[in-house]
Amino acid sequence: MTSSLTKAFTDNFLGDSPGWYKKLLLFFLVINPVILGVAGPVVAGWVLILEFIFTLAMALKCYPLQPGGLLAIEAIALGMASPEAVYTEVEANLQVILLLMFMVAGIYFMRDMLLFVFTKILLTVRSKLLLSFLFSFAAAFLSAFLDALTVTAVLITISVGFFSVYHKVASGKDFSDEGHNHTADESIKSENVEDLEQFRSFLRSLIMHGAVGTALGGVCTTVGEPQNLLIAERAGWDFIEFFIRMSPVTMPVLVCGLISCLALEKLKIFGYGASLPEKVRDVLQASSDYQSSKRTLSDVASLVVQVVVALVLIMGLAFHWAAVGLVGLMIIILLTAFNGVTEEHKLGHAFEEALPFTALLVVFFAIVAVIHQQHLFSPVIEWVLSKDESIQPGMFFLANGLLSAISDNVFVATVYINEIKSVFDSGLISREHFDKLVVSINTGTNLPSVATPNGQAAFLFLLTSALAPLIRLSYMRMVVMALPYTVVLTTVGLLCVLYRI
Repeated sequence: MTSSLTKAFTDNFLGDSPGWYKKLLLFFLVINPVILGVAGPVVAGWVLILEFIFTLAMALKCYPLQPGGLLAIEAIALGMASPEAVYTEVEANLQVILLLMFMVAGIYFMRDMLLFVFTKILLTVRSKLLLSFLFSFAAAFLSAFLDALTVTAVLITISVGFFSVYHKVASGKDFSDEGHNHTADESIKSENVEDLEQFRSFLRSLIMHGAVGTALGGVCTTVGEPQNLLIAERAGWDFIEFFIRMSPVTMPVLVCGLISCLALEKLKIFGYGASLPEKVRDVLQASSDYQSSKRTLSDVASLVVQVVVALVLIMGLAFHWAAVGLVGLMIIILLTAFNGVTEEHKLGHAFEEALPFTALLVVFFAIVAVIHQQHLFSPVIEWVLSKDESIQPGMFFLANGLLSAISDNVFVATVYINEIKSVFDSGLISREHFDKLVVSINTGTNLPSVATPNGQAAFLFLLTSALAPLIRLSYMRMVVMALPYTVVLTTVGLLCVLYRI
């Protein structure tokens, strides 16, 4: 009985995570107090940071909230940071938390309009070269004013929808049939196998162009990525000033990123270049016509409301009517009120995507509190600031980029911007130099982080989505397909940081 109960506890701990991962985390939790007692809080703090980054890097094995949260709880229990310090960090970053809670949920109620737009783009444009460019540009534009995670969710939704429609027809069924299992290929007719594989390749390239597009646009504004708002708040920049300050780096990067999109499609390298089979296009067009025929006046009115509210959102952000999160709450109220979404359970679905990451962000702040109370990054920051001022922005860009690629850009940005703000507040650097370092931190965490799915929440969301197995998008395939973009974005970004800001 006792052994059976012990096994049940073991099985329940971190759920379906691999056994080696569970044992390693338990080892971390056991060894940390020993390290603290033997080597002191500074060494124990650095060990904690490495352990936490490891949990971020292993996000596909286990969502980082639980293992990272256990490490954070232990650190606080050991006195490496106080609960008051954690609360202070959360209080200082309330705008970011509100952004994730309300803005992402607000965009959820715009999905029909966004799906409509992307569907029209896909079926209207026949040139794969132009289609890839439009998907990348549209994703960049939407991410600049909405949220990269939400835009990626829209791309995933339409891709799964298109794939499931063709999968039905390729299996010999009518596209209006319900209950078809589009995850299994056993029912696919032999004459459709080749078209299905080409369609998978087509969707892979399109979704990767779109995902990189969210990074190209997300770096430009305060709402594109969660850490951008935090960075803007520390620098004292509103929506417009943030955009202008970043533009010497972000605009050349955007242009070069879009050129890279065209080059990859033209050269058909790194997994890009597959076109949409004509038979698949015919099926998707027929499905779209069928859906249009069922669209009621109520549905049309709902789309009109979403377009109008989207314009209100852009105006609200551009003219800084209120904190970004509060603008998001306004969007939720307008969209749900005028489109008749009044049941509590229907509202709840909108918050499902953002709240797990919001909880993880609070865990980030707990680790940041440890870093602050133990002054862990002070020697690193001091070493970089001891170098010639002309190369400091470039050093911060590369350091942030490397850490963001292997862990998470929100965590890295949170740590570095707080440290640099402390240095500025102490009067050790000028305002002009502080502004340059802020630009390098923002661009450094947003651009090189496309290298791996760990770096950006939108990329990780894509990899763990229902779409990834359908189109055979594995971790390594994402890394390979992102590689040319990583090289271009990092190189152009670094050159602009060194010579344009």
